[in-house]
Amino acid sequence: MTKIQPFHLAFPVDDLDAALKFYKETLGCSTGRSSDHWIDFNMFGHQVVAHLAPEETGRSKTSDVDGDNVPVRHFGIILEWEQWEELAERLRVQGIEFIIEPHIRFKGEVGEQATMFFLDPSGNALEFKSFRDMSQVFAH
Repeated sequence: MTKIQPFHLAFPVDDLDAALKFYKETLGCSTGRSSDHWIDFNMFGHQVVAHLAPEETGRSKTSDVDGDNVPVRHFGIILEWEQWEELAERLRVQGIEFIIEPHIRFKGEVGEQATMFFLDPSGNALEFKSFRDMSQVFAH
């Protein structure tokens, strides 16, 4: 198996203080470098960067996936099953409003996965998912 390299993703926010609070306190990301216009976050070993760009924020269109209206523009992490369950519970306790509640998609099929969607304070959609069998991440 190929070693997975950390990815880098930059995304727009309309309020850096709100982004800092959400990504650090709600999701548990640590921070790296920052300026008055951007903040680096360590999201489970990946570098995601919130850039202050209010004109770029907002909700995207949706697409039907297994009966759910999935935001077309979204990002997130594939977690280990137990990590996913812990995050889902932590988000529920914190009162996060889910776009798509934590549930199992493609139940009993190839690619069965746990998934949940929610928004950050700037309206960026995030999906966190897990596979009981990680070898099925790219299965057909």
